[in-house]
Amino acid sequence: MPSTISRHLIVHGRVQGVYFRASCEDMARRLGVAGWVRNRDDGAVELVAQGSADAVEELVRWCHQGPRQASVTSVEVGEAEVDDRLSDFRTRY
Repeated sequence: MPSTISRHLIVHGRVQGVYFRASCEDMARRLGVAGWVRNRDDGAVELVAQGSADAVEELVRWCHQGPRQASVTSVEVGEAEVDDRLSDFRTRY
């Protein structure tokens, strides 16, 4: 079984009100990535993605573009601690 990695992302640009969270959740579930995504008060979207390195890196690549309506200007990517309590991917409100 591949080792699990976890990444913390902050996505900047026109990423709220353009289905970024819902699209991110759909993509994460397709990739088998656990974690969460939420809007931030500063207009960015924040997420934690956890799973196999290949799946997480694929989601990170997707976040650099996002859904068609989004306009991503930058993505901050950092390591996060693996959280064994994460079993699926959800939108946080």
